[in-house]
Amino acid sequence: FDYLSPKTLLFMEETAGINEAGHIFRNRLEDPDSIYPVETVLRDAAKFDTIYLNRFLCGLCKTSINFHARSVQRFENRSREALEELLTLAGNHRIHLFCEKPALRQRLLEMLEIKKPPEKFHLPVGFVHHGFELPEHRLFVLSHHEVFGQHQPHRRIRKIQSTQAIESFADLETHDLVVHVNHGIGRFRGLKTLTKNGRQEEFLAIEFAGKAVVHVPAGKIELIHKYVGARAARPKLSKLGGRTWERQKQKVNDAVEDMAAELIDFQARRQSSPGISFPSDTTWQTEFEQSFPYQDTKDQAAVNIDIKNDMQLSRPMDRLLCGDVGYGKTELAIRAAFKAVEHGKQVAVLVPTTVLAQQHYRTFTERLADFPFIAEVISRFKTAGQARNIIERTAQGRVDILIGTHRILSKDVRFRDLGLIIIDEEQRFGVAHKERLKHMRVTVDILTMTATPIPRTLHMALLGIRDISSLTTPPLDRRSIVTEVCPFDEQRIRAAILRELNRQGQVYFLHNRVQSIHNTAGSLRSLVPEARISVAHGQMSKNELEKHMLDFVSYKADVLVCTTIIESGLDIPNANTIIINDADRFGLAELHQLRGRVGRYKNRAYAYMLLPSRRSINPTAAKRLMAIEEYSQLGSGFRIALRDLEIRGAGNLLGIKQSGHIDAVGYELYCQLLAAAVRRQRKEPEPLRITTHLELKISNHIPRSYITADRQRMDVYRRLATSSGSEDLDQLEKDLTDLFGRPPCSVRDLLQLAEIRILASRWSIRSIIQEEPDLIFQLEEAASAQHLFANAPGNVRVPDQHTVHLRLSPRYFESATTLIATLRKILKQAM
Repeated sequence: FDYLSPKTLLFMEETAGINEAGHIFRNRLEDPDSIYPVETVLRDAAKFDTIYLNRFLCGLCKTSINFHARSVQRFENRSREALEELLTLAGNHRIHLFCEKPALRQRLLEMLEIKKPPEKFHLPVGFVHHGFELPEHRLFVLSHHEVFGQHQPHRRIRKIQSTQAIESFADLETHDLVVHVNHGIGRFRGLKTLTKNGRQEEFLAIEFAGKAVVHVPAGKIELIHKYVGARAARPKLSKLGGRTWERQKQKVNDAVEDMAAELIDFQARRQSSPGISFPSDTTWQTEFEQSFPYQDTKDQAAVNIDIKNDMQLSRPMDRLLCGDVGYGKTELAIRAAFKAVEHGKQVAVLVPTTVLAQQHYRTFTERLADFPFIAEVISRFKTAGQARNIIERTAQGRVDILIGTHRILSKDVRFRDLGLIIIDEEQRFGVAHKERLKHMRVTVDILTMTATPIPRTLHMALLGIRDISSLTTPPLDRRSIVTEVCPFDEQRIRAAILRELNRQGQVYFLHNRVQSIHNTAGSLRSLVPEARISVAHGQMSKNELEKHMLDFVSYKADVLVCTTIIESGLDIPNANTIIINDADRFGLAELHQLRGRVGRYKNRAYAYMLLPSRRSINPTAAKRLMAIEEYSQLGSGFRIALRDLEIRGAGNLLGIKQSGHIDAVGYELYCQLLAAAVRRQRKEPEPLRITTHLELKISNHIPRSYITADRQRMDVYRRLATSSGSEDLDQLEKDLTDLFGRPPCSVRDLLQLAEIRILASRWSIRSIIQEEPDLIFQLEEAASAQHLFANAPGNVRVPDQHTVHLRLSPRYFESATTLIATLRKILKQAM
């Protein structure tokens, strides 16, 4: 109460009940066996009435108000009728229709065709969850989303960042195969702390052929990549000192030149093709975007600008939008579709499943309810006559947005003026469908959405052949899904279902065998008789499937026993437990997608991956299940995709002939060589990257007492190696403090040495070596950096055009702090 304004209005519902509950609670705390002193728990509890409540203006502790509220019935898809009814009621009632954003209020005034609402019809800007009526006071209070039949939103009122950044393509573990850029393929033998020149330093031990071991300083961790080949087979370890590795790299380099030329040619054809140049945002576009019931995350706002900029260019858009399940990709797609249809173009929304097509149709219809645009869905839920009618109206231009599965790509489906194709989870479509889309890419705008990008698509984007945007900020209240891989156990299943039911939630039970799905549902009915169980699978008739899905959506069923028909995009916030039977039969990306069907609201979600009780699982399936359990944190889509790549092999990037080259040097180095070839084909200058080598008598390692886990220490070393400025280092220090406490001296020295390395690299300094009483600087050109040492505290000598000796008095070498401060001062003053 100390935090509340004296003008706060207090309502105490059932005052007698509150007092009684308070007395019971206090008596329990005063129990002789209680370990809590009552006044610690309830500070000044005895003075509650006299001090706290009486300082508020209302004095409701003395006044009684009969508060009879009736909930307002939702107007299902009858928004104009609802407004007319409310205007009529305003004759003898006070109406308060809350609009969450000013743009919504303006849109309502336009629909009412008035500049100012009637005297008793108020349109305040604000938010209420549920409307209510006070009959005695002739008062209606309701919200914009109830009038327009939209889902009740849970508010996002602040922006948060995902705590799990992707710092490397793959995590290293002891015994993993790795690629050293200079030496070849080896085996990682762990992190070793060694003493060198009287100082401790941490190294990555890499074993090569013949048991030869190379110790790579942790500060040069960027030289090491985890090995991923085109197939799951393991390659031979490279031999140190030979020419074989260089020959392999050169052979791959020659091969990727042709491939780079093919990629550049494709991009050139797309960029030279005349596309649709959409106009800048209109008033309607602004109002539509502001009517989004949640607050945009920082990522969403940035990606929204990227998409609109692409659409306003004269070349066709081809943008890949990556974002984990539930991160807001669909809303961005709807905004792009709105921009297209407002300009008179048609939009095709291509989705992998019938159920997802129905859900997208519902979402698009709700969001477009205030605007005169028509969305239709074509799926097997439609009769032949209905489908023909939709196809005819699409060809005539009377359908603005057509949503459907690969049926949209059929030859009989024609658009009068197609301007944008939105593809949800492109990897789910077959080769023939992708070939048709490939031809479309050259002429119309394409927006592809995915949670787990396939490697070919991802790297075409990373190489600049396609544009890429990422959503990494999770919604407010979103928590990671508790994932458990466990044996099939009836009592565990019963407990999981009952726990969800006890919090008024719903459960998916995924059994991907149509022949036995009804037997499984019968067993569950016997096991959990308290639950209402429904069944859904793709071989049902359209009416039956639609009925069962609608029953589940409208909470007429507690458990949905289903196949993978729910896999992509299904969004039921109340379903927050999923149980996957025979989980070893699914791919890793598929398990991640299925797990993404829960945890889409603020409640903690649970995913159970059940192992078979009557058969063993193969080693590859075991790796997949270990990975899905390990990567359960928010924002794991990229990691899941890349771990899947590691387990299955990289396969074929743009042709089967490339597989051998990927095997030879590993996937990541292959992609780096390809990126370099693309730059050469474009005649772009090679990026000048000089990484300064520091050889100072300073211990610069992360003590195990500070960060125990090797993987976490390697992540920190990688972030240090890839930091490009003081902002990156400041953020790293904040993250370390947050996760592990205040960094010790050796870690603070490590951060400052990283800053020195960055500053020195800008001066093209190749190395700084401590040989007392001198600091020896190796530069690209000593003459060009003369003013660097103009104010240096010592004698400067230039023995040759690449070397500078700075002689310092002994006091500068007395401590690491003094030496670091001296170097920082020299490098920063020169800036």
